[in-house]
Amino acid sequence: MGRRRRADQWGRVTASLLATAVVAFLGTTVDDLIVLAALFLARRTSGSPRAAVIVAGQYAGFAAVLGVALLAATGLRILPDHWVGLLGLVPIGFGVRGLWRLRDSAPGAPPQLATTAPRIAVLVFANGADNISVFTPLFRTLHMTGALLATALFLALIGLWCAAGALLGGHRAVVATLGRVGHWLIPAVFIAVGILILTAGGSLMGA
Repeated sequence: MGRRRRADQWGRVTASLLATAVVAFLGTTVDDLIVLAALFLARRTSGSPRAAVIVAGQYAGFAAVLGVALLAATGLRILPDHWVGLLGLVPIGFGVRGLWRLRDSAPGAPPQLATTAPRIAVLVFANGADNISVFTPLFRTLHMTGALLATALFLALIGLWCAAGALLGGHRAVVATLGRVGHWLIPAVFIAVGILILTAGGSLMGA
């Protein structure tokens, strides 16, 4: 009876932590979905980056975010708080580069932004670095086993996010509608995401 009660209690705790992890993921990665949709839209309009490259870069960048959060949960500080907002300069740099290259491109030509897995990983890490402040206390509360379960769940949800981004960025109606303005809209999305990171991190406020 005692073993069964402990099993039931463990089941309730596991369900609770999984629900908490899902809420934390959904609440902090909406901007990741926007970036993924922009990357897949760029793929549909220019053929680059390839879908496998986008997925690999997304997983690598998000895994780095989770790794830093896990280490921070153990008390090891890797990324100073005042640096997080400055990472917004990364997507801004990609966006400005895309707009600048339009000057030498043919009219209507799609921009070439992050086209390799390492560059996409850097973009994803910069975009998700502010989530470290959310994931760290969550991991600290869940302890090692719960943190590993939450990490596995996060990685599984990233696959779902990649599929959703591909659906949004590859939908015919979306491509047809945005194809005419995608040459400047996609870089503008990157710049807007970067400004949001700078603002959330307090860098624009002098914090």
